[in-house]
Amino acid sequence: MLFLMTDQHRVDTLGAYGNPHVRTPNLDRIAAEGTRFDSCYTPTAICTPARASLLTGAAPFRHKLLANYERNVGYLEDLADGQFTFAEQLKGDGYNLGLMGKWHGGVKRTAADYGFEGPNLEGWHNPVDHPDYLDYLKERGLPEYAISDRMRGTTPNGSPGNLLAARLHQPVEATFEYYLATRTIEMLRRFAEDERGGEGDPFFLATHFFGPHLPYILPNEYFDMYDPELVELPASMAETFANKPPVQSNYSQLWAFDTMPIEDSRKLIAAYWGYVTLIDEQIGRIMQAVRDLGLDERTAVCFTADHGEFTGAHRLHDKGPAMYEDIYRIPGFLRVPGGEAGQVRDEFVSLTDYTATILELAGADAAPAVDSRSLLPLAHGEHPQWDEHHLAEYHGHHFPYPQRMLRTRRYKLVVNPESRNELYDLQADPDELQNRYEHPELREVRTQLMHRLYHLLRDRGDNFYHWMTPMYDVPTDYDTTLSAFESEGAAS
Repeated sequence: MLFLMTDQHRVDTLGAYGNPHVRTPNLDRIAAEGTRFDSCYTPTAICTPARASLLTGAAPFRHKLLANYERNVGYLEDLADGQFTFAEQLKGDGYNLGLMGKWHGGVKRTAADYGFEGPNLEGWHNPVDHPDYLDYLKERGLPEYAISDRMRGTTPNGSPGNLLAARLHQPVEATFEYYLATRTIEMLRRFAEDERGGEGDPFFLATHFFGPHLPYILPNEYFDMYDPELVELPASMAETFANKPPVQSNYSQLWAFDTMPIEDSRKLIAAYWGYVTLIDEQIGRIMQAVRDLGLDERTAVCFTADHGEFTGAHRLHDKGPAMYEDIYRIPGFLRVPGGEAGQVRDEFVSLTDYTATILELAGADAAPAVDSRSLLPLAHGEHPQWDEHHLAEYHGHHFPYPQRMLRTRRYKLVVNPESRNELYDLQADPDELQNRYEHPELREVRTQLMHRLYHLLRDRGDNFYHWMTPMYDVPTDYDTTLSAFESEGAAS
C-alpha cells in the first residue's frame, strides 16, 4: 500500500476536479486509473485531530486529540494508552511500515512509537533544519534553505502578519518536497526487496507532504509558474461577515487579508498553484518508481489531504473556526488492484474512511476503527447503501471554539454555541455567503437538520448534544433536567 497525503489542499487546484490551469498530471493519472471521490470531507479542519482520526479510525471527540500542539489550549497532546491505531495492527500482522514526511500526531509519541520507519520530522511546516535533510543537501552539493520576497499583511496591533509566501533560493532538487520523494523512493526500493514479488513481507508506505500548506515557499520556476491574471478570485472574497459569527471577522483580521492589495491575493493563489504542481511532480517520481519496481499491478494507492485551505476565500487564509467547503471538502482518490478505473463517486466519504480501507486491504478486522467505513466496495463499482450526510466537528485552535456541522446534499447546518448558528443552501448559494438560519422559508429545513444532527450526536456518544437539548427544538426521551433528586421520595 502506498498512501500519499498533502496538507491544507484545496480540491479546486487539481485537474481531476476541473481546474483548467494547474498542471497535476500525476495525481490526475491516479484518479483516472482508480476512483475519484467528489464528496470527500475531513472530520475536522485542523491538522493533528484530522491525522489522529486517520490513524485511529475514530472521530476527534472520541480519540480526544483535539488541537495542534503549537496552539494547544488545554486538550490532550497524545493519544491515550491503548487507543487502537491501524499502524499497530498492520505492524502486528507483519507489515513493513514507513512514513516519510509530516507526522504532527502528538508531542511525546512519534511515528516510530506506532511502528513506522523514517526520520522524525516534527512540526507543522517543512523542518528545513533537520539533520537528515541537511545531510541530503550536503551529500549532493546542494545549497541550504534561503528565502526572499516575503509576502504578509499587518495584524490589528500593527505587527507583521504571518508569512504567507516567499521566494526560495534553491533548485528544485534541494526542495524539501524533492527530498521527501527521494527518501520515499529509497524506502520503497528496500520494502520492494522484502516484498519479493508478493511472496515476502507486505508494506504500507506513506508520504505526507507538508505542503501546499502556507507559507508557499518555492523556487523561482514554481513561484512564478502561473500568471496571476489567470486566477479567478473566489466569489466569497465578497464576504461582509453580516449575520455571521463574529469570530470569522476576527480571524480575517488575524490573517490580515484587508491589509494586502488584491494583486497580492492573486499572486498568493498563483503561488499556491505552483506549490501544488511541485508536489504533483514529486508524486510522479514516486509513482514512476512503483512502476519501475514492478509493483504497479499489486499496489493499492491512496491520495487525500488532512483538510483544505482558504487562500483568500471569505477574506481568510489558513483554516479556523468557519466550517466552509473551502477547508472541509478534500481531494480523495483510491486505486486498488482489480478496482474500477476512471470512476467518479458522489457518496459522502471521509478522511476517516481510509482507515477501514487500509485495514480491509490488509485483511485485518476493521471493526476497531469505529467511525470508519471501508471504501473498497465503492472502488470496486458496488452500490451499497451509504449515508446521505457528513458530520464534522471542531474544537478550537488559538482558543477553545466548539462547533458541529451537518452537511447534506443541499444544505449545511453549523451549530456555534457561543454565537449565531449558520444554515446554507448550497444549491442557491454555493459560496456560502448568505446565512439563512433565521429565514422563515427555511424554518422546516432548519428543524429537520437540527433534529437529524441531534440524533446523530446522541447515537455516537458526542456529548455536544447536551447543549442542543435545552437550546433548540429537538425531540427528547429522557429527563433533560437531570433532576432525579426532585422526584417523590428524594431525601429532603
